[in-house]
Amino acid sequence: MARRHDGWTLQRGEDGWPEALDDLRNPPDEIFGLGAPEALLGPCLSVVGARRATPYGLAVAEMAARVAAECGVTVVSGGAMGCDHAAGMAALAASGRTVIVSGCGADVVYPSSSRDLYEGALAAGGAVVSLEGWGRGPQRWSFPKRNAVIAALSRVLVVTEAGMRSGTMSTAEAATELDRIVYAIPGSIFSPNSSGTNQLVADGARVIVDERSLQVSIALDYGLARVGPQCVPRETGSVMSALVASPSRPDELSERLNESVLTVLRTLTDYEARGIVERLPDGRYSPTRTYYLGHNG
Repeated sequence: MARRHDGWTLQRGEDGWPEALDDLRNPPDEIFGLGAPEALLGPCLSVVGARRATPYGLAVAEMAARVAAECGVTVVSGGAMGCDHAAGMAALAASGRTVIVSGCGADVVYPSSSRDLYEGALAAGGAVVSLEGWGRGPQRWSFPKRNAVIAALSRVLVVTEAGMRSGTMSTAEAATELDRIVYAIPGSIFSPNSSGTNQLVADGARVIVDERSLQVSIALDYGLARVGPQCVPRETGSVMSALVASPSRPDELSERLNESVLTVLRTLTDYEARGIVERLPDGRYSPTRTYYLGHNG
């Protein structure tokens, strides 16, 4: 293993080389990294999802990473905004380890908004790795290769929220080609952000219906038991139940629940003040990440 500044380069076949990468159609000859190279040796679980994620998608990514970390599994992601960032930070918050597979040079923080994740990953014994040389900036052609590495490094790929045509779905396709196990968390049939994950379910991916089913699946596939706090289910009223089913505008909720708009608005205002709903840019209301994470049990 060669070192450069604070980084290292691993050659294929060298001691410490993650043999999981040899399953790729065109295995790389070398990888570049910062942090602990042994973090790549597993056990690892990859978590991917939409960059412009909904509160639901972010909450699912956090839940998946937290459960994996509490099972002693290293969480792998691409370090992007949205679900990647949420998953990596949740793993760190659970005192776990995370690996970022970058589409840029391993010494380049991209996007810059993920600097806290990059720094946290290195501080907690994880790593930032890349197929790209030192100092390389983002190039469109590098990200499909990055996605394949994310899929290859782990026994399981968790798809938290994905549109039909997305980088997340390309990662799922790579995982299937590599004979990895794909977990998919279903979402609303009316949400474009869940169309890809729902299609994965239809195509035979392992369906994760709640936090407990994820915990059981990890125990079966990794032989590891979970250690850590678990969420307690929370009671819901008619408004929250409707919003969990589908984010909605006040007038839509009024019609669906046969309540006056004023009554619905008062309820939404109360829930917003309590931090369990938020208003989306398009005027719809949605449960917050806090609510989703507290509601899963």
